[in-house]
Amino acid sequence: MENRVLFFAIFFLLLHPLAATSHNISAVFAFGDSTLDAGNNNRLHTIARADHVPYGRELPGHLPSGRFSDGRLITDFVVSALGLKDLLPPYSAADRLDLSDIATGVSFASAGSGLDDLTASQSQVMTMAEELSNFAAYTERLTAALGKDKAQEIIGGALFVIGAGSNDWMINYYISPIRSRMYSKTDYSRLLIGKLRSVVEEIYNRGGRKFAISGLPPLGCLPLQITLNAMVPINDATQRSCVVAQNNDAATYNSLFQRSINALSASLIEGKFVYVDIYTPLINMIQNPKRYGFESTTLGCCGTGTVEMGPLCNALTPLCSAPSSFMFWDSVHPSEATYKALAEEMIKDVLPKYKFDSLQNNNHINYRMQKLRRPLHFCLLPPAGAPPIAAEKRSSPKSDAEAEKLARLARSNPSAVVTLHSTLTSLGG
Repeated sequence: MENRVLFFAIFFLLLHPLAATSHNISAVFAFGDSTLDAGNNNRLHTIARADHVPYGRELPGHLPSGRFSDGRLITDFVVSALGLKDLLPPYSAADRLDLSDIATGVSFASAGSGLDDLTASQSQVMTMAEELSNFAAYTERLTAALGKDKAQEIIGGALFVIGAGSNDWMINYYISPIRSRMYSKTDYSRLLIGKLRSVVEEIYNRGGRKFAISGLPPLGCLPLQITLNAMVPINDATQRSCVVAQNNDAATYNSLFQRSINALSASLIEGKFVYVDIYTPLINMIQNPKRYGFESTTLGCCGTGTVEMGPLCNALTPLCSAPSSFMFWDSVHPSEATYKALAEEMIKDVLPKYKFDSLQNNNHINYRMQKLRRPLHFCLLPPAGAPPIAAEKRSSPKSDAEAEKLARLARSNPSAVVTLHSTLTSLGG
């Protein structure tokens, strides 16, 4: 009897940390641009860097990390909400991280990057292909450290957050109209979406199954875009308002992209693909600033708020007195307050979509107890179409009943595959 009580105590203690991860997410990986870059550009020879003050002033230690904001990004809030860690580190810092931090996710994103390789080359940053190459190197390192099965389990249970496309439009279509001479807006949208699909397929082929992919923000409402539009002679430079045409471009792209998400779900049937709408909440912030505590929505907190970003936002640049009252930190990037509001929307509306109830889903976990005198393992379900795992025969019906009870309890918390080494010689039978 005492052994049985001890067994249940150990079992629940090991399950307890998993209960916080109610959405069955083992790690978070980010790909894309500056909205998700946690510091990967710090080692690159590019001006697209934020590893200097005043960036990062709201982070722990009040030091710049390479994040293009005064504090945390969306993915930082997400990993914290999932109970994985406080901040999502950059892959470039992997050599300084311990295994537990690496195994729960990193960001591969590179500020200034885009889906179009021309965008990255102009900014001298990593292309999406290079981000994927780093992910491949990461999986090899994870496999070497934990073994193939455990590494695949982590990748299969991870959430892949992808955010890219804004720089393609801003850099290659509006500011330097290289692509506008080659493609109509619709054709360029389709080109970018096709490249995004290739990124998703590459991650899927490496075992990724859970995707949260954001659309474009209202591009015409970024302070820099408002400034550049006001410089056109026919426009009124005294009025700082969103550029309607650019917002329409973003909305059209998002509509096409949502259709592509549906197509992905139909072709990559083991995956879960969720469209993350950042356009609507950002528009809501602009139209209802007081609701979010914002005093300014058309200027950045750094400098004049019209053009300063990256190297122009530096230690000599004056700042606003209350960054949390500004929707934007610099002329392009949201403040921590805005990222927090966006993250809250994602945590409320997006993350619940990864909580599966059906054990038929390949991402689910089937907990199977092995012989009591050996380590106890919770094993993955077999692939669809494969024969079910045969239940082990036991001589005691009482043990079977207890094992089934444990299995039901475990299925209610399908957060990870856990190996439980039994310190018991029996369950008291």
